[in-house]
Amino acid sequence: MNADVTPITAATLAAFSDAWNRHDLPALMGFMHADCVFETAAGPDACGTRHCGHDAVAKAFASAWASFPDAQWRNARHLVLGERGISEWTFTGTAADGMRSESDGVDLFTFKDGKILVKNVFRKARPLLPAA
Repeated sequence: MNADVTPITAATLAAFSDAWNRHDLPALMGFMHADCVFETAAGPDACGTRHCGHDAVAKAFASAWASFPDAQWRNARHLVLGERGISEWTFTGTAADGMRSESDGVDLFTFKDGKILVKNVFRKARPLLPAA
């Protein structure tokens, strides 16, 4: 890593998490490396669905709020070990039809040059809950 690059810490991941909860796409993308990759919790491939590059990752991030306009990632805990990191959280959100989602998950991160290079999501598969 370049000596001029600020290393990622648990506080960095906490700020990233806060940006998710504010639905602040520009702030989120400010944490991401130019060559970023986002691997979703579901999709046709073993990795879920892989989105590569700033534009594709931004579009995929924004789709979470389109699907669940009140999406939140609560109870966050973060750990950084060198060029790798982990965030644990509980996702909550309500879909347009009123069905609710609540499930635990984890992000596995790879860092490069003081930015998030890879965000790989794992979330417990759980059926949607009835509307409140």
